[in-house]
Amino acid sequence: MSRRTTKRYLTEADVYNCPLTPDTQKVAEDELRETENSRSQALSALRSWMEQNPKFMAVRMDANFLLRFLRAKKFSVPMAQEAIERYILLRQSWGIAFNQLDYKLPVMLELIELGYIFVSPFKDKLGRRVVIYRPGVFDPYKYTNQDMCRVMGICYETLLEDEENQVRGVVHYADGSGVSFPHLTLFTPKEAVRIVKNGERTLPMRHKEIYGINVHPTIKFALDFGMGLISDKIKKRVRLYSAMEEVEIDKNLLPKEYGGTMPMRQMIDLWKEELANKRDTLLLNDKMAVRLEMYSEAAREGAISALKAGANTCAGADAVGDAMRGLTGNFRKLEVD
Repeated sequence: MSRRTTKRYLTEADVYNCPLTPDTQKVAEDELRETENSRSQALSALRSWMEQNPKFMAVRMDANFLLRFLRAKKFSVPMAQEAIERYILLRQSWGIAFNQLDYKLPVMLELIELGYIFVSPFKDKLGRRVVIYRPGVFDPYKYTNQDMCRVMGICYETLLEDEENQVRGVVHYADGSGVSFPHLTLFTPKEAVRIVKNGERTLPMRHKEIYGINVHPTIKFALDFGMGLISDKIKKRVRLYSAMEEVEIDKNLLPKEYGGTMPMRQMIDLWKEELANKRDTLLLNDKMAVRLEMYSEAAREGAISALKAGANTCAGADAVGDAMRGLTGNFRKLEVD
């Protein structure tokens, strides 16, 4: 077999042993339509599709990786297919920002130490982790938009390696103190649109609640612009407050500096231990690849319409897509930009 058609499997198609607690399995069934039978059939369908898809060069086949997409798409196999292909393509074509997710890189470690983004070690009453953001500590004259994307990618990918987080989702808490106009110049409007839209559509993360405090009036127009990019579903989960005391969140989940009990420094150190445990897996993801020449320039640049199901993927009118359509059923109607 030629090197061109040889496909590499970075992880094995393992036999799945569910690590979820009984309570989390109940959440998965009630909210995501996940049962032992639906999970087994969906994993089998995805793996068959990935084996036959000529655009894939190197892929992960382990259940942990595939299930995050199935859960994010409520076990719609066609929608999970689209998300996986888009995910690998954009990691590769936007690699300078979304590869090398290594927390040990000096700039990444510096941003983590500053507390730009980290995750509380505590879970809320619904078993969800809380991601804490402090964008004001990000120096827009010292760091780049690539640094911002990469350190956030490290956080999200680490969380997604835990199946409890895949099912239960995460809560976001952001403090806008110190954010000013120079921060807004890090991304062009076009870049912002594509990052936000692809992030929501492709990153297999369930965003359950989003809290924001200390949003300065001078950047409200940018916030309004960003709100216009996200789906109505996510928009309804965003809550903004003018004072920390007003935020409707269990303060014990937050650092001591925000009303909790554990100092921020200790939370960051615990988060770094989690990052260390998942570091090798995140670096393995860099080896995933598709054949870029089989995608349009617009698709490689992240245009949503160019990557929508049936437009430029193997679920389109090619032979493999036709064969797989009988296995996975018709695509549901998807949102487009």
